[in-house]
Amino acid sequence: MDLEDLASRLERAADQVGPEVNRTVQQQGRLLRALIMERASGRPGPNVITGDYRGSWKPEPFAVPDGGGVEIGTTQPQGRRLEFGFFEMYDVLGRFYRQPPFPHVGPAVNELEGGYVDAFKQACDRIFGGA
Repeated sequence: MDLEDLASRLERAADQVGPEVNRTVQQQGRLLRALIMERASGRPGPNVITGDYRGSWKPEPFAVPDGGGVEIGTTQPQGRRLEFGFFEMYDVLGRFYRQPPFPHVGPAVNELEGGYVDAFKQACDRIFGGA
């Protein structure tokens, strides 16, 4: 391989970085959402009553230079209370709660953590394998 070939391969690889990073981040976001929903389906996480809370978890993609990001969240007011508990407190309506935590987001993030690194290694292989 000569230097001219190397330069053109690096240019092609550079053009793929942003799209591959975005693709990988969005895929990991979908996996995280699925893991959160799975853990919000009964003990040790919260029990399912109507399924509204579990279904409220949504990915929100956003652009960043040379890639993309995604935020996974819920607009349901009980999200923090279910994850962290609500001990000996009154809510805004004056109702008293003594609710233990039912972690479902933290455990999902912890499970995905190891696969996240592997997903980016695979993205690098796609970028430099195709260059």
